[in-house]
Amino acid sequence: MSSVNSDNFLAVALVINRSRDGPAFVFHYPAQVQHNATDTGAGADLEDILLERLVQPANHNTSVANEQLPRQWDRDEHIVTDSGAQIVPWEHVAGFPARDLAGMLTPARPYHKTLFQLSLDPLYCVSYPIHVPENGKWKKQKKSGKGNDGDKASTVTDDHGVSNEADMSSGKLSDNTKDKESKKDGDEDEKRSSMTMFNLVFILRPKIHEVKELVDSLYVNVVKKANKAYKYSQQQSDFIWKESKRILAAKDKAREEQRKMSSLWKEILQISSLAASMQEIYTAVSQNKIAALHLDTPLGILTPSFQIPVPFYVADIPQDSGRDQSGLWLTTANAFLSQDTLEEPGFLDRNFALLLMDDEKKIIAELQSDADPSTASMVEFVRLSKPTMSFHQVAQSNILSLSQVRRFAQHFIYWRRAITIPPLHARDVYIVSPNCDPRRLPQDSVEWQRLFPVAPPLPNFLGELSQSPRPYKHFCPSKAHRPSYLHMLAWLMRRGWVTQLCTYAYVVVWPEIIYEVEYEMEAEDLAAASTSSLEQAKPPTIVEEYEHPLSPTSTIDTAQQQQPPPPPPPSSPPANPSSTEHVAERARLERIATKAHHRATERAITHARKTPPQPTPHPSLNDAPHLKGLTPHIILDAKKATGKEARYLSAIGKRFTDDRGKQAWQLFCKYFDGRCALERVALQEDMKRKEVWNLLTNMTETGEP
Repeated sequence: MSSVNSDNFLAVALVINRSRDGPAFVFHYPAQVQHNATDTGAGADLEDILLERLVQPANHNTSVANEQLPRQWDRDEHIVTDSGAQIVPWEHVAGFPARDLAGMLTPARPYHKTLFQLSLDPLYCVSYPIHVPENGKWKKQKKSGKGNDGDKASTVTDDHGVSNEADMSSGKLSDNTKDKESKKDGDEDEKRSSMTMFNLVFILRPKIHEVKELVDSLYVNVVKKANKAYKYSQQQSDFIWKESKRILAAKDKAREEQRKMSSLWKEILQISSLAASMQEIYTAVSQNKIAALHLDTPLGILTPSFQIPVPFYVADIPQDSGRDQSGLWLTTANAFLSQDTLEEPGFLDRNFALLLMDDEKKIIAELQSDADPSTASMVEFVRLSKPTMSFHQVAQSNILSLSQVRRFAQHFIYWRRAITIPPLHARDVYIVSPNCDPRRLPQDSVEWQRLFPVAPPLPNFLGELSQSPRPYKHFCPSKAHRPSYLHMLAWLMRRGWVTQLCTYAYVVVWPEIIYEVEYEMEAEDLAAASTSSLEQAKPPTIVEEYEHPLSPTSTIDTAQQQQPPPPPPPSSPPANPSSTEHVAERARLERIATKAHHRATERAITHARKTPPQPTPHPSLNDAPHLKGLTPHIILDAKKATGKEARYLSAIGKRFTDDRGKQAWQLFCKYFDGRCALERVALQEDMKRKEVWNLLTNMTETGEP
């Protein structure tokens, strides 16, 4: 699996297009884009200059070969050649002239709000171009009410579901101020004729095998969302265009003054929140962090955020891969969930808890320093949420509603301050994770000893967990130590040292049950065949249509009675079949009935000779002679069992002698699909864990899960 890093993510750049002045390369970060692994020295500089000369007008006949270039150019200072040409460091990006890149990275309207890719071997440029609406104005038109004159404020919702209202109603112009009206019209024309599109471009250098995966991941999670956030700010306050003009003006001034690129970039990052947001995007995304932008628009501060989700667990031990996944939580609690299970009401609430990835006191202190109205509720949520309590149990405290619990949990998970895990329990089995990272043992041992001074040393405790698996409560010296040991377990889970050993089950139908069901089905077939044979043995009744007169009680109209019956169709048999045909038909039917009776009799005799099924207390050990040739059958998903498999389950349920066992079988068998951990049954059914395990234990021979 490919990840975004500073090796394959080189830079982020903003280009715009103007109706009068054409494309412009506004800004890029970082300042120096190392497009080649050996992108140092005068050779690379000469390549840049050659590229620049190739796109210059034909009458420009400056000979680059004769230019006196310094052997080592740091691409920070300006260079004036012997011919008087000025080489500006920021006018070359990734080995290409900036103005040429601006032309290539401002695609036409058909690419509006779509994935745009440009390959400049070995570079990839990925973006989501945004064009001005067809009317030439970035701001959305005011929606009219009942009439055409009622202007209303338009409401735009950003990617995070936050509604922002911008009052776009314009003031009325007086009839006697033509100059103001003319100026207003000029301003409107200026808005229509300035910036026609912008494009936040991500410059990549992926390896051949990771192109598709890297582009897809970056586009869905960052590129698209970042351009949408910029589009919203542009629609509300013309933010992108105003900031672009400010940056371009600063670059023009610095070009005249021949300022160093490092000094100019430092100034731009200070005066422009747009440039600072691009710096945040590159820095955060290249380090697999969350990009939290701070756009200081005229209508207020916008704080969109986005990230490439980082996996916090693996469902299997990683093999050879491009990234080191050692130390991630190893679990199938998430990977084995089917779509039907996820859509089941209340499943996630009952089966998952929140595990904070940092100290609870530290998180509460950070929350309390923020003056957000929801701070008090979030602090309460942190105090209530324990890794031993499911979301459903937290909501039962009556302090927070279930919807609040879900919303706050999503908030902490999004900001990577927590993960979801199955609730920890002392009766569950935990082992040292095969995916743990032994390289962290020295530093984690120090941290362990600091947090749990009376606990055994970390290597010793992990050694105990590596022995024969048993419930975690057996490692506690006493019941009074369980809370402390569960706190230790949460820390081990957070650091990826342990994982839960879960139990999964299928329904195994042993030959004894198979024989019993087949015996019953055969008996039912014989009974049905016997009934059918008796019906076929009755003498047939042949109705002669035209031989008998109408009954006196017939309700047919007199006029209809006087009409002669219609003649039979030419292909129909004669109306008065001969007695010979009657006898032949009767004989044929009798022969058929006799054969069916004989077959049913033979089957009944064969069935009677079979050994009647005899239930035994241990079906798996029954090796009676009449069961030879039958092999056990596994029901892969008891919840979806139909036909003969449904009869198997019913036959198993009849083996229970007590009503509680029969009810539990009907309730629990849906979990025997090899995907649902039996440790979750108690949570899902809201039952005592000990009671559930006792019932499951009683099924291990009778019901064979």
